[in-house]
Amino acid sequence: MKWITRERPKIDRIACPWLIRRFIDPEAEFIFVPYEQIQTMAQDLNATPFDIPEAEFTHYQDQCTFDYFLSKYKLTDPALHSIAPIIRGADTDDHSLAAQASGLWAISAGLAFNITDDYELLEKGMLIYDSLYSWAKHLQKEKHTQSPTERLFLQVFNTYLNEKKSHPGKMPGWAKDLKEIIQDQIDTNLSLSLKEISEGLNIHPAYLSREFSKYFNNLSFGEYIRKLRIEKAMDLLQGSSHSLAEIAYLTGFSDQSHFTRIFRKYTDQSPAEYRKRINKK
Repeated sequence: MKWITRERPKIDRIACPWLIRRFIDPEAEFIFVPYEQIQTMAQDLNATPFDIPEAEFTHYQDQCTFDYFLSKYKLTDPALHSIAPIIRGADTDDHSLAAQASGLWAISAGLAFNITDDYELLEKGMLIYDSLYSWAKHLQKEKHTQSPTERLFLQVFNTYLNEKKSHPGKMPGWAKDLKEIIQDQIDTNLSLSLKEISEGLNIHPAYLSREFSKYFNNLSFGEYIRKLRIEKAMDLLQGSSHSLAEIAYLTGFSDQSHFTRIFRKYTDQSPAEYRKRINKK
């Protein structure tokens, strides 16, 4: 089988080829082209498009293309279903779905940054998903910390953190400053980096990431940013004549498809549906 998708793959567009070659068709061929060439080349090459909005093999509601392949081909391997939320979380920027999602995103983004040839990128990426699958199948209960003394220390430390969370005090100064920084950058459509913000506040990023939800409505950093972006998008949909693509750009989403997917997740309707309903009032 031949499969075709957008160039410069990162998460879904490498995870799906891995799934196809390892569990569906070992001889499958994959073609990466600019988005606007997909339909024409798909017909010319008799290739099946995937991970594009109008294809059968794509995202549905909060599920990514990898999830659809699992369902379509009735793949029931528990290890595959263990890694599915990791892939989904990394691909949709919802890192709360799995603890490993942010790590998969970081590795995938770094790999794409270092490798400019899409076919080399695919082959190197296959190793990542081979490793992730092996972890899911054989190593999920393994711990990196093996020393009994280290494990006891971590247990005591985590107990201390949980006790702190159960008796939260008033919002500290750094959290107030952070709230203002985030709002300023959302308003001006600047990119937000937890590392850069933590440096500006002189706070370690690990501490900031861990403590963030205590002072921001029990939301992670990423969830809070997405919430503000959706709220800004709702204002623009109601009070401006910008196109959906322009609003996606102005609110910091990678493209209109990503914007539509996240907006629907938060509001149960597409941006177009929301604008139409608001304009009727």
